[in-house]
Amino acid sequence: MTDTLARLAQVLEERKQAAPDSSYVASLYHKGLNKILEKVGEESVETILAAKDAAISQQYDDVIYETADLWFHSLIMLSALGQHPQAVLDELDRRFGLSGHAEKAARTQS
Repeated sequence: MTDTLARLAQVLEERKQAAPDSSYVASLYHKGLNKILEKVGEESVETILAAKDAAISQQYDDVIYETADLWFHSLIMLSALGQHPQAVLDELDRRFGLSGHAEKAARTQS
């Protein structure tokens, strides 16, 4: 699983240097963080709607597709901010064995 994220991270880094008309990702980088964030928001809404539909239809292809789009655009956002997906994996790993309530309480005390 992390091989896929590492490969995507490498491609995303390469696209930062590419001409805007050479790829979709390069065009997003060229348009700037606000456009990237707009896409993350759009994909979030589409994922939510697909999940609601899947709960009724019991058909999951669309929610998987939309979640992939959301993750992909989130990776572009992280890359635009100079962050690697490994940082998110590390944070998720840190949370193993930690109560969600305790983790939330620790955040509000900081």
